Amino acid sequence: MALAAGVVEIERILLTVSSLDRAEGFYRDGLGFETVGRGEMAGDGFAHLVGLRDGRARTLTMRLGREKVTFVKYDAPGKSYPADSASPDRWFQHFAIVVSDMDKAYARLQRVGFTPISSGGPVTLPPANGFVRAFKFRDPDGHPLELLYFPSGQGRRVWAEGGDRVFLGIDHSAIGVADTERSEAFYEKLLGMGVAYKAVNRGSTQESLDGTFGAVVQITGLRPPAETGPGVEFLEYRTPPTGRPAPVDTKSNDLAHVELAFTVDDLDGLVAKLREARAPFVSPDAVELGDGTYAAMVRDPDGHAILLVQTRR
Repeated sequence: MALAAGVVEIERILLTVSSLDRAEGFYRDGLGFETVGRGEMAGDGFAHLVGLRDGRARTLTMRLGREKVTFVKYDAPGKSYPADSASPDRWFQHFAIVVSDMDKAYARLQRVGFTPISSGGPVTLPPANGFVRAFKFRDPDGHPLELLYFPSGQGRRVWAEGGDRVFLGIDHSAIGVADTERSEAFYEKLLGMGVAYKAVNRGSTQESLDGTFGAVVQITGLRPPAETGPGVEFLEYRTPPTGRPAPVDTKSNDLAHVELAFTVDDLDGLVAKLREARAPFVSPDAVELGDGTYAAMVRDPDGHAILLVQTRR
């Protein structure tokens, strides 16, 4: 009998970084994030969770609006981003930062060092995409990011309630996928998310946004049951057909490692369901992290890391 266990919300995004201080300065000064606190991750439970025998790390948690990002600096550093990383590569994963004014946001971003992905600055998507404005770039460690501006009537209602702040919050994490149907089966049928929108983007503006000639992208957005928190967006490049799969030896301390941390209502049940589906696990099983927190880490069909967390009181 199928288990009803599933995810509730994306509680935070975790990025592996090479320097907490540099990450803090970049995200604070360039993107309006506020520091929540610092901490450490260590012990046998954490090492098993992240699949590293000598797993030990320091962390920095920052907030933008209602959403949180935790930056993780491992004591034993891993590999840098694969050479010549590009938007169609399937290890590509960015999160989209919603802004109330693209020109002001772009001007502030220019105070800090970044590497552009989009060519020619922010682009305005065509009428079929609601005249949304966007700009993609990389942080100092190579993590892709996106600034996203929704005109009136576009996007989720929460973004119309941002007040006078320039940087409002995180709308979604976009991930490169090889097969949308396969990814839907994982996120919808196994994790319990729901499809919210679908589109196919193409043309000169998409080429400029992605920094990719001839880009034709099938886009699928999914939401967890909770109304709060980010969603997930699939990016399947129909052209160019040159996207590389994620390296099979990617580890949690590699800079390309990004985790979507989901809160779940029944971790044991969800782990059993994922085991039955033969999903690849990073952790050997659910592990105890202390304070009643239990977690497991698994990879989706394209290698993106999913952290599943339940607090039992």
